Amino acid sequence: MEHIEMRRFTSADAETLADFLAGEEWPFHGSGRVDRDDVLRRVAEGYYDDESARTFRILEDGRSVGTLRLFDIGDDTPLFDLRIGAASRGRGVGTHSVRWLASYVFTEFPEAQRIEGTTRRDNAAMRRVFLRCGFAKEGHHRRAWPDAEGVLHDAVAYAILRGDWATGTVTAVEFDDEPE
Repeated sequence: MEHIEMRRFTSADAETLADFLAGEEWPFHGSGRVDRDDVLRRVAEGYYDDESARTFRILEDGRSVGTLRLFDIGDDTPLFDLRIGAASRGRGVGTHSVRWLASYVFTEFPEAQRIEGTTRRDNAAMRRVFLRCGFAKEGHHRRAWPDAEGVLHDAVAYAILRGDWATGTVTAVEFDDEPE
């Protein structure tokens, strides 16, 4: 996807970001809807860009198709939130963005040893993105993620290790290690 660009968010992008986030339905993100004024308030508070967070606008041919927010960047395990607009889902934008994210984090932040992301169990598209990008499933949290109606869904956690990213391998997680 050569026509995809990751552009770091600046305060000058506040209105564009607010319009994009409020103009979409986010079925796998809590309430499903984002309030435009809340986005603008969070911009003013540094939520999208400060010493512990960086946000990138995902542009395809110059138009906004998604956002990628990296946070806890001072920790050895930064986390991220990825949102792809409905019209661009299922076309590889998520995979491209998560591969870019891994390269960015492991190149720019030498203290980062792993990157973690969590999604709802029923978000099959994001789960496939994690697997395509070399992330391993590390956790399954039963009834841990409420949707807009308050229904609790299982949450699944994935991560990629710096060494796995560097070698293109995936270290298997040993789940069958319960003490006897």
